[in-house]
Amino acid sequence: MTPDADPTPEWFDNPEWFDNHCHLTTSKADPADVVAAARSAGVTRMLTVGCDVEDSRRAAAIAASFEGVWATAGVHPHEAKDGLVGLEELLTDPDGHHGKIVAVGECGLDYHYDHSPRDRQRDVFALQIALAHRHALPLVIHTREAWEDTFAVLDEQGLPPHTVFHCFSGGVAEAEACLERGAYLSYSGIITFKTADDLRAAVRVTPLGRIMIETDAPFLAPVPHRGQPNRPALVPLVGAQIAVEKSIPVERVAALTCENSRNFYRV
Repeated sequence: MTPDADPTPEWFDNPEWFDNHCHLTTSKADPADVVAAARSAGVTRMLTVGCDVEDSRRAAAIAASFEGVWATAGVHPHEAKDGLVGLEELLTDPDGHHGKIVAVGECGLDYHYDHSPRDRQRDVFALQIALAHRHALPLVIHTREAWEDTFAVLDEQGLPPHTVFHCFSGGVAEAEACLERGAYLSYSGIITFKTADDLRAAVRVTPLGRIMIETDAPFLAPVPHRGQPNRPALVPLVGAQIAVEKSIPVERVAALTCENSRNFYRV
């Protein structure tokens, strides 16, 4: 099946959802409670994302405790100043985390906050792209106010076959640039915000086979929960907005985004 094809099964009952990007390590709630609440809402699969080496270890440990939960290992651009020591060891120690680390990231560039020097961000981003290539793992990208440099680093290093722009926040032009490079786009609760017209336009031009959805919990709770702590149980609200923009049933969004995520992360 090609990424641009519609992967939706011909039938679906009791739709299941996949929150392909959340942060169970930073939630103030007990991960067991968060996972249980998500499952009650039909969110049967989750990916908890690492933002530095120690956070990635914690994410892997949480993932190993639950069926249907996986983890990534990466260094966020905010933490790029601290380097990558220990990251590759996490990626190459399947026994230590029961094979639950399934991607490199989140990594990339963030020029909004500049918590790490920009040249350091670019270097650490390039090194993590190389890790994804070396270990044949998907790559999870964070980019904010840094599109030009993000594309420059990716074009120089080459996109891993499975690359996703998490919490995609661009417009149509940025979406098309990502899609032309073969990337997937993951949409968050931002698409429910009143001012997100450009982002909703991007949803409309994104092929069904390239869409994934996320909460980025505990951040970016969708409307009508904006301003509250986010949680994976709310990812169906993101899916509902995708359904509106694509003029398709919400059950179909659940099925196709779940299948896209499972194929992408090979879980």
